[in-house]
Amino acid sequence: MADKTQANSAAPGDGLVRAGGVVFLIGTVATLVTVAPLFLGTEPFPTYMFVLSMLMGVGFLMAGAGVLRSAAAGRRQARAGR
Repeated sequence: MADKTQANSAAPGDGLVRAGGVVFLIGTVATLVTVAPLFLGTEPFPTYMFVLSMLMGVGFLMAGAGVLRSAAAGRRQARAGR
């Protein structure tokens, strides 16, 4: 029996993985900006920049949740196809 899904169709969890990647990149840039004054010898940034650095972890967790959701959907689909 042929699979009826399109090759470019979005699976469950794909949106979370993409959004997690974007949030992770924003957190990475914020971390680099926050750490730069330590190497340049300038004044440190305000506290909110350190909070923005935490977006790296949030994005990683979002992407991980998307991967788990995608894996669960694949398992359900495999069980239904037996």
